[in-house]
Amino acid sequence: MPRSICYFPHMLRISIHPHLQIRDDTARTPAPALDVSRLVALLGHIEATGNIAQSAEAVSLSYRYAWGILRDAETLFGGALIAKTRGRGSVLTPLAQQLVWASKRIAARLSPTLESLASELEIELKKLMAESDPAVRIHASHGFAVAALRDFLDEQKVRHDLKYCGSLEAAAALAEGACDIAGFHVPIGEFEEETLRRFTRLLHPQTHCLIHLATRAQGLFVRPGNPLNVLTLEDLVRPDVRFVNRQMGSGTRLLLDLMLARRGIDSSRIEGFNNGEFTHAAVAAYIGSGMADVGFGVETAARRFGLEFVPVLKERYFFAIETKALQNPALTGAVNAMKSGSFRERVNALPGYDGEMTGLVQSFEEAFPGMLP
Repeated sequence: MPRSICYFPHMLRISIHPHLQIRDDTARTPAPALDVSRLVALLGHIEATGNIAQSAEAVSLSYRYAWGILRDAETLFGGALIAKTRGRGSVLTPLAQQLVWASKRIAARLSPTLESLASELEIELKKLMAESDPAVRIHASHGFAVAALRDFLDEQKVRHDLKYCGSLEAAAALAEGACDIAGFHVPIGEFEEETLRRFTRLLHPQTHCLIHLATRAQGLFVRPGNPLNVLTLEDLVRPDVRFVNRQMGSGTRLLLDLMLARRGIDSSRIEGFNNGEFTHAAVAAYIGSGMADVGFGVETAARRFGLEFVPVLKERYFFAIETKALQNPALTGAVNAMKSGSFRERVNALPGYDGEMTGLVQSFEEAFPGMLP
């Protein structure tokens, strides 16, 4: 399950964990609620190894206690969770698989929200504490390289407050002075200039500059083997295709709207178009659990959830910052972290991400030659 961690000046940590429980309220004598989080962790290991004893050890349970959890769950759900097979050991039943996927969806959906809540809590608490080191305030569209940067800043002891939000919301926060760094992404090619205009209405090339985070691939997520043979955006209007979208205001949702409009595709004909998820990972988990057939997002999410990926375009992800702030001691640590070779290696390790230009500081004109008004 997801957790969120943020640091105080004395390196105290806040963690927020969801705790899932299920109980049967119809029973005459209600039994204690079942700890689903522990059950799902056990099932996930059984799915990977086929071995209950190894899986119990991996989640720090005794073999007897692990069997007790499984039996209690089977009684509660009224069906088997584990089946024995020749040569493969223990495998999950469809019921157990659905429980695992439900947990993955919850984790993918809640992670950025919990991270933002933890950051907000830190901001409130540090007002009451002696503070020597101001935190770098980052507002950014959710992405795997952004998450990698968050972890890297933690390791480098660079204090930061990270809030996930839509690209336009992040840019607006920087323009209003509500953050120090704003993360947003712009497609390469056909929609580049039109998308850029959305951000230059909020950011000013004369006073803001850009730090290149990564180039990444965006495309269609489809189930393994692509059973519906979804290859283009035009396939989304087919009656046999169920779609899951990103939330309103996200950069990916804005990009998809542009592409559909340019191709003359009526989004009202796409089943599930108004079902919005907050992250690329949540979209992938939604499809992986069988609740939809297709989504649109970055390749990393598709690969992490065992889906296939149909590339559509590439885009660049930037951090915008006031040019004069590059010399601000409070921001130096974060900027240097983005420029480091170690962080570039982490970006390159993400499927669908290219870190060749990671850490490069550019003016708007240098990043988008000939596109500014």
